[in-house]
Amino acid sequence: MNITHRPVLLAEAVTALISGPLITSPKASKNPLLIDGTFGRGGHTQALLAQLPQSAHMISFDKDLDAIAVAQKINDQRLHIVHDSFAQMDQYAEPESVDGILLDLGISSPQVDEAHRGFSFRKDGPLDMRMNTDHGLTVAEWLEQAPQEEIARVIKVYGEERFASQIAKAIVAKREAGLPPKTTTQLATLVASVVRTREVGQDPATRTFQALRIFINRELEDLELGLKAALRLLKPGARLAVISFHSLEDRIVKQFLQANAKVEVPRGLPVRDRDLPQSALEIIARIKPSDEEVRENPRARSAIMRVAQKRLGVMA
Repeated sequence: MNITHRPVLLAEAVTALISGPLITSPKASKNPLLIDGTFGRGGHTQALLAQLPQSAHMISFDKDLDAIAVAQKINDQRLHIVHDSFAQMDQYAEPESVDGILLDLGISSPQVDEAHRGFSFRKDGPLDMRMNTDHGLTVAEWLEQAPQEEIARVIKVYGEERFASQIAKAIVAKREAGLPPKTTTQLATLVASVVRTREVGQDPATRTFQALRIFINRELEDLELGLKAALRLLKPGARLAVISFHSLEDRIVKQFLQANAKVEVPRGLPVRDRDLPQSALEIIARIKPSDEEVRENPRARSAIMRVAQKRLGVMA
């Protein structure tokens, strides 16, 4: 297993999926199928495979070509690797055919640590930030053409940055002077010149970099599509576990699970409990990393895993 990336909530995620009724019960599937929505460096995928029978199958997705290259070195006939977003998972499995789905929404340590990927304001590199480097505009290319109002909107909405308008104005001023930011250091320096106050211990560029990364990779749109696809693919009794790392992601996950765990009954309609329609999901758990894990891996500190189980007899 590649040691350059430490998967967050590894044991908890494996336990959440493997302990579901379709995996461990006497009526468990003989040929269980699981989906890992983000292969990363294979930590979750390989830990799950270690707990599954030889008759099992695993589909692991990733948009990152570097991750795909790592995945293709794994010699396990049960594993099928897909270079695509997990938002497209229902193109690779039939409805109600999957025994468990894991979505790890974080970016991997190599993506942050390798300067040429352009994700980190701490390392100088080209301002790229694409997960899939053979598709779409880089952040630098987008900033060279986007209107000031759109840049401000992206930074405010996806970064929750209160200085979004000032940052966008500064970016466009540099662009009009023939000096658009093309490297991570150039953008981080520009942002720091505008953002005069920030939370203790947080770099001024943190929220801007988060916003641009989320936007350029369509992360929230993919998450919404992926959650809907997961609900269609899960068998009744199968589990969904989602690990998020910031409030925008977690809010979408929380609201999706709550919406599908709630039964809407028209007000004033006389019904008995046995007549009530059944919700699609049962919320199982909300789990955060232990203090020990956070000490050993500070990047885990903001993680939240939400686990839900598809109710028996429910068609999505």
